[in-house]
Amino acid sequence: MNKLHFPSYSFRFKNSENKVAIFDEIRKKFVVLTPEEWVRQHTIQYLIQECKYPKSLINVEKQVKINGMSKRYDIVIFNSDGSIFLVVECKQSDVAISQNTFDQIARYNFTLKATYLMVTNGINHYFCQMDFDNEKYTFLKALPYYNLNIQ
Repeated sequence: MNKLHFPSYSFRFKNSENKVAIFDEIRKKFVVLTPEEWVRQHTIQYLIQECKYPKSLINVEKQVKINGMSKRYDIVIFNSDGSIFLVVECKQSDVAISQNTFDQIARYNFTLKATYLMVTNGINHYFCQMDFDNEKYTFLKALPYYNLNIQ
């Protein structure tokens, strides 16, 4: 897998049925290592190690109903009250982040109502804070670090 624009993290790998798998410490299992999974696992480590989000508040690849259709988000971080703090959309590194990517995460967020959004392909990372009153988002230089006072 290629080098991404994240700090270096150590991962556990195994070969299974002629496929390489990487251990996901949130899902607590090995998952097939695809280019998108490589970005997702780096993003998870970034959120845990750099932003200090507790593993207990992180959820990975769960199905959600969006306009009656089943969709799957990449990563969600919850607030301690169960509301959603952050939604992350991961793309493999050779997929350019486009307006379509932002439209996709915005559609998800109509249902999820997260305060923050992150879109990454492992090379480029974009962070936004939602302004629901004015129906827009503001780009940020980085995500806020975890704070016990987050509601």
